[in-house]
Amino acid sequence: MKTQNILMLDDDFALIKKFNNGDEFAFKVLISRHREKVRNLIYLMLGNGEYIDDISQNVFIAVYRNLNKFKFESQFTTWLHKITLNKCRDHMRREKIKNLFVGFSNEDEDFPVPTDIKDEFDIQELVRKGIGKLPEKLRAPMVMKDFEGFSYQEIAEILGTEVGTVKSRIFRAREGLRKILEPYKEELL
Repeated sequence: MKTQNILMLDDDFALIKKFNNGDEFAFKVLISRHREKVRNLIYLMLGNGEYIDDISQNVFIAVYRNLNKFKFESQFTTWLHKITLNKCRDHMRREKIKNLFVGFSNEDEDFPVPTDIKDEFDIQELVRKGIGKLPEKLRAPMVMKDFEGFSYQEIAEILGTEVGTVKSRIFRAREGLRKILEPYKEELL
């Protein structure tokens, strides 16, 4: 672990202790330190930016309410990402239920990309939509590993599974993404 990561870990622990002792400002520092990582994880998990603010707010409300239960047995970021993934799952569950009653609007889900002119689409958007088509149980570990930089062990802790399962899911996610993006290979090169 790099010295900077150790200092940040110590800083997070110190901030949590300060907050638990009544220092509200310590919580604001925690939010500002981790806000963008939470927002990025939500964006990558949901595939669109429409609900980022609402879900990230729900994440930090849950952290605020439960920070006194943090056990200092793992990194704060591990705990925070677990809460974030749970809030994303809650959102996806609500959307599925809502879609059962409201119906689908496929306008946002049209995956075909203009192939005649390369500059007409955003490669990042194409990859993001591809990631969004992966099953959640494959998407989450791949996003944490490839985009957030978590170790296999940290991902296993967050997801509550074995390291071997995490590795397998990441492999399957990468293979699935490769198959999804195969028709757009020329545009991506």
